[in-house]
Amino acid sequence: MARVLIFFVCLVSFAAQASPNILVMGDSLSAAYGVPKAQGWVSLLQQRLSAQSFPHQVINASISGETTEGGLRRLPQALDRAKPAVVLIELGANDGLRVQSLEQMRENLTSVIALSSQAGARVVLFEMRIPSNYGPTYTEAFTRTFAEVADDRQVPLVPFLLSAFAEDPDAFLSDGIHPSASAQPVILDTVWPHIEPLLTP
Repeated sequence: MARVLIFFVCLVSFAAQASPNILVMGDSLSAAYGVPKAQGWVSLLQQRLSAQSFPHQVINASISGETTEGGLRRLPQALDRAKPAVVLIELGANDGLRVQSLEQMRENLTSVIALSSQAGARVVLFEMRIPSNYGPTYTEAFTRTFAEVADDRQVPLVPFLLSAFAEDPDAFLSDGIHPSASAQPVILDTVWPHIEPLLTP
């Protein structure tokens, strides 16, 4: 009986000490495309959490080229493995670049949020944008979708990650699309105010 009690106490102690996880479901903007992973904004987020004595561990499940459909398909397994306290959803840009159905994108994002919430996680949605040469009707409807989904599901919405330096060519890699290493801290500063309130019970 004593051994069972000791085991139970140890198990409870281990559970109490387990660090809460933050799961990032994103595309190339979160996968540190073209820059060392240690310099990507997701790695910088982990560094800031540690520096400010937050116990959270960041699990980056981002894949370059990912769409909302792909993210939704991968999500159940990611949730099962990470058991996150917070889920950051940075998906949709590739849907827009491929001119995919906005209604389907909306349904996918809504499902990602619902599944994450059902798993007990707090959710943050990231606003995405696409170049204006896709035409004003599609472009404006695309951007508007993120605000509408965030409002419908009552989750925080992070403004477009690249807005702060969109007009600075030096902030991008040679492809003119992906942010350089020097821009990654700016991205983190855009994200942080929307994440920090979720880090305490």
